[in-house]
Amino acid sequence: MEAAIPTTTEKGSTPKKLEGKFTAMVVCWLLGIGCAFSWNSMLTIEDYYVHLFPKYHSMRVLTLVYQPFALGTLAILTYHEANINTRKRNLFGYILFFFSTLAVLLLDLATSGKGGMGSFICVCLISGAFGLADAYVQGGMVGDLSFMLPEFIQSFLAGLSASGALTSTLRLFTKGVFDNSQNGLRKGALLFFTLCTIFELLCVLLYAFVFPKLPIVKYYRSKAASEGSKTVSADLVAGGIYSHSREIESNSKKLERLSSKELLRENTDYAIDMLLIYLLTLSIFPGFLSEDTGSHSLGSWYVLVLIAMYNMWDLVGRYIPLIKCMKLESRKGLMIAVLARYLLIPAFYFTAKYADQGWMIFLTSFLGLTNGYLTVCVLTSAPKGYKGPEQNALGNILVLYLMGGIFVGVTCDWLWLIGKGW
Repeated sequence: MEAAIPTTTEKGSTPKKLEGKFTAMVVCWLLGIGCAFSWNSMLTIEDYYVHLFPKYHSMRVLTLVYQPFALGTLAILTYHEANINTRKRNLFGYILFFFSTLAVLLLDLATSGKGGMGSFICVCLISGAFGLADAYVQGGMVGDLSFMLPEFIQSFLAGLSASGALTSTLRLFTKGVFDNSQNGLRKGALLFFTLCTIFELLCVLLYAFVFPKLPIVKYYRSKAASEGSKTVSADLVAGGIYSHSREIESNSKKLERLSSKELLRENTDYAIDMLLIYLLTLSIFPGFLSEDTGSHSLGSWYVLVLIAMYNMWDLVGRYIPLIKCMKLESRKGLMIAVLARYLLIPAFYFTAKYADQGWMIFLTSFLGLTNGYLTVCVLTSAPKGYKGPEQNALGNILVLYLMGGIFVGVTCDWLWLIGKGW
């Protein structure tokens, strides 16, 4: 099957199977941004939703609504991963991101920026749609990229973080521009979701028409198909390799692979790492940072600065593993680092109670740095030594545990409210 793709060129040139590597990394980065751009936009304009819905703990509620849709859908998709058409899965996710983001924009325009229970319920439903789309895209993309180059996963994960840094930067800019104008919060929010809607449409086009046609992507998908993968047939057809998928299906039936249970058994520590990383992060960010850090000299800018610093350093952390000597690959070392990170819980508690805003900004930056660094270390270290279909399945499993950690984390985030009243 691999013979369908030429793998050699003239002496001194790049093999054709590796052509398009840089372009693929850029596209993966953009697709990573698109996977989290909508949700991060909703998080970053938390001051607008706090203004519209002051009595509903909007950031905590929206995050809590988002997670069951994401986790439940991803669990189903992971269970049936071996027979799901990856192309349709990812395209559906990006299209849903596009329409959901457009719905936020239209809802605000239709209600003229007024709050109330009805509007809040609609925003919650859209938050659930974001969770559904995330389950389709994040698990699908990580699984798809797991049997390609580790650099592709790193680029995609960096894109996820870059979306947070991008929205935070844009939010600080819009606040500076519209802060003193009438309806400044609403104008900033409308600008956010207009840009976000356009970008999500771009992601649909990139995944549908650009990514599958890159030679290096064709090569790795063809290789995965030859190893028994049944999830890449539509992508190979879109890439122009096959006019039909019967050959892929007949070959995949002849090859055996480890089951998801066997893969989980061999990689339990990696799965637990992902769960514990995001359990801690989401028990602090964004709910605790948005509501429980007190008032400081930065005033209304304080929470925005905290969220921006988290996102910026999360992005930095995802690039550190590119330096080989700084990448942590030891399984025991990763587990120790993940558990040691839980010392941040008392650190945040006492900092919020006794210290000034400088220490809180430092801790938030460290939270983001370690979150990004450990995420990339785990996801690029785990899917090794397996065939394409097994790497795809393991990628889905690890993202499922990541989502599980997020769900438990946003639930635990409510514990910070004990003794404070509602």
